[in-house]
Amino acid sequence: MTSRHGAPTEAWADVRDLRMRYLDWGGDGPMLLALHGLASSGHWYDLVAPLLRDRFRIIAPDQRGHGQTTNAPTGYDWHSLSDDLAALLDLLEAPEVFVIGHSWGGHVSSNFAARHPQRVKRQVMIDGGFLDGRLFPEPTWEGFSTRLSPRNVSGGREEFLDRLRTQMAAFWNSDIERIVQTMVYEDEHGMIQDILRPENQAQVIRAMWDDPCSKTLLLVECPTLMVPAGPMPDRANSEYSQMRQRMVAAAAAALPNGRVRWIMETVHDIGYDKPEELAGVIAEFFLEE
Repeated sequence: MTSRHGAPTEAWADVRDLRMRYLDWGGDGPMLLALHGLASSGHWYDLVAPLLRDRFRIIAPDQRGHGQTTNAPTGYDWHSLSDDLAALLDLLEAPEVFVIGHSWGGHVSSNFAARHPQRVKRQVMIDGGFLDGRLFPEPTWEGFSTRLSPRNVSGGREEFLDRLRTQMAAFWNSDIERIVQTMVYEDEHGMIQDILRPENQAQVIRAMWDDPCSKTLLLVECPTLMVPAGPMPDRANSEYSQMRQRMVAAAAAALPNGRVRWIMETVHDIGYDKPEELAGVIAEFFLEE
């Protein structure tokens, strides 16, 4: 299922109202479904998947409205997103899988596990799945939606890449430069835009507010590992870091069968910064007796 150069095979599936693109990393091990974050793509796992492919068959879809999958105008609620995954696994004849989800993908993973408990053996939520708008200071819908508004991707391609090169200077490389460009497109004016449309992102944020993880995690039966990103030393005592610690603790307390494994001194995109450590944590949890 992989090319002779070891890259994943690009595949397509008719899933409900979508033409869904997914990356198939091959392998004869148990299937591992890898879910990317908001305004991302299945390529987010390009540095992590090669480190796991000797033990798992990794499937990394572009979720609804992301990457090369249909930019559907509706269906960004948890129920629809979960049904998208169930339909994909039906086509792949995979009744039960391991699941990993980064950032918003952790929320999708936990909702999938809650709504289709027979389909998920274990799940790992990578710096995600614990963001709860009700735990922000003075929580309001307006404040929450502002915090999660679309990121700044303004300017042309080089301006966009220069901004990311600066933000990720400590670990930037040609692979990351390729990966981040799978999440955006160049419009008719030569300006970079997120593939995820603002009106669709708004639906995602509404679902996160109306149906928060504090409710969903209580319903997750499978063993779950949360892997939050520990802050860099200069941010360790910031108000934001302390708020994140409270959210992680609340999510861990809500999970009936959950635990936490911090990866310290890293960034939100752990898979870019510390792919080897992240892959080791995932494999250890999924393969433990």
